[in-house]
Amino acid sequence: MAGELKPFPAPAKLNLFLHVTGRRADGYHLLQSVFRFIDHGDTVWLGVRKDGQVRRLEDIPGVPEEQDLTVRAAKLLQQETGCPLGADIRLEKRLPMGGGLGGGSSDAATVLLALNRLWGLDLPRSRLQELALQLGADVPVFVFGQSAFAEGVGEKLAPIVLPPAWYVVLTPPVSVATAVVFAAPELTRNTPPIKIADFLSGVVRQGFFSCQDGWRNDLQAVAEKKYPEVARHLDWLGRFGNARMTGSGACVFLAVEDEAGARATLQELPRDMQGFVARGLDRHPLFELAG
Repeated sequence: MAGELKPFPAPAKLNLFLHVTGRRADGYHLLQSVFRFIDHGDTVWLGVRKDGQVRRLEDIPGVPEEQDLTVRAAKLLQQETGCPLGADIRLEKRLPMGGGLGGGSSDAATVLLALNRLWGLDLPRSRLQELALQLGADVPVFVFGQSAFAEGVGEKLAPIVLPPAWYVVLTPPVSVATAVVFAAPELTRNTPPIKIADFLSGVVRQGFFSCQDGWRNDLQAVAEKKYPEVARHLDWLGRFGNARMTGSGACVFLAVEDEAGARATLQELPRDMQGFVARGLDRHPLFELAG
């Protein structure tokens, strides 16, 4: 009843900066950020089923099937389109949970993009982004599919062009609870909004974005306080430049001008730390699957 499983990439994202500019009446925080994809991530394997069932083929520790964003994404797409087809889903995880790299959100977006093609739905990108927002605030940017300046709760996206860059990314052995960070009373919630032009002018001056233009991650100070491993990894990586945290953590990164410099930095990594080198991407690998 199921077709052959096919692999689809689900790349990680980095928040080159993340400012909390306010809070809505419903409690959601207003943000400004720049999202960039990198060439490191999960792989989602998908097979089309003719019986309409959506099945996860392997258990994921700590993630019940009904809460799995990949399963929820497939079922949401079914419900919204009336598609009679189903899917088998197998997830090949490389991105840590609670790492701020957008792993679960990226996995869900990949399911929407891939099944849109595999099921022959041909929904436009704008509609897929609307569905993505029902799954989580970070899911729409992966459907949007290109480097983006984000506002609102992360759903208002404008494309931007970023210069080439490589990144050293460290993965502290902790899972950060996003809700805990956002709920902290000491969190900065009133950073003045900036304009896209202000951000891009700093990028142009440097030739690549090295996080040295005053932009920051407002969530970082809270995460460092609550999770000492985040602080320890930032302290080590900060020896080589202006390191910062992505998302609500726990992963931290450093922008480097070329691959050689990034790999040289990673070679210095202490044995009790883990990380990887990745190249910045201009577009999501599945960008062409939505119109």
